[in-house]
Amino acid sequence: METTSRVGAQGAGAADASAAQDAAQSGPGTRRSVDGYLLASFPWYGLDEAYSGPRWLMQVGSAADGTVEHGSTGHGEEPTLRGERADPGADKQRFAVVVTVASRPVRRSADGTGVLEATSVSSAAWLAGSGLLASTWPAQMERALRQDWLDQQTALAWELADHLEEPAWTTLSLPVDGVPTAFRYRESEYGWVLAGSAEGGVHLGAYGRGMSAYGMGFSVIKDITVYGS
Repeated sequence: METTSRVGAQGAGAADASAAQDAAQSGPGTRRSVDGYLLASFPWYGLDEAYSGPRWLMQVGSAADGTVEHGSTGHGEEPTLRGERADPGADKQRFAVVVTVASRPVRRSADGTGVLEATSVSSAAWLAGSGLLASTWPAQMERALRQDWLDQQTALAWELADHLEEPAWTTLSLPVDGVPTAFRYRESEYGWVLAGSAEGGVHLGAYGRGMSAYGMGFSVIKDITVYGS
């Protein structure tokens, strides 16, 4: 991906990471608005019907003209950023977030004067990686060090997303609408991240902690309002 696409993707990633952090800090029971999801021209994905636990909304990311480009749906316990020292159970949270990214052959830059590279599986991997960091970063770290740590880890997440064929990633086959689909998958001390593509003109990313990615399945969400109820 070229520099222009990196700027675009990082801008989207920062928005998604911020959304994930806002969701994490808002605490269980807080519901985000479904309105942005309803404006999307592409289908949203979540865990399939085999998953019977809680489902919740996060936020959507939009282009400069307001077009919805991506968004996330959550499953399990809504992550919080409680310090592990203060709450020993904070590192045992169980959640999985599915990121849906519209496939865009052409994307305009924020100022409308240029064109960014098309969205790709790497875009989904980047958004998932930054979302995982926003949901699991060590809150007990000194405030002066937090931003430096987050900047460093976010840059690493970008580099990993830009090199999906390298050994840091393995291949994992999971069903998408019942069809076996190849994903790129990696694990870290913070959780796991995966990314791939689906029918309907979208790329899928996912991240989680405490819930194994093995055995998961994804499907189109027939009624997104269920997540906001």
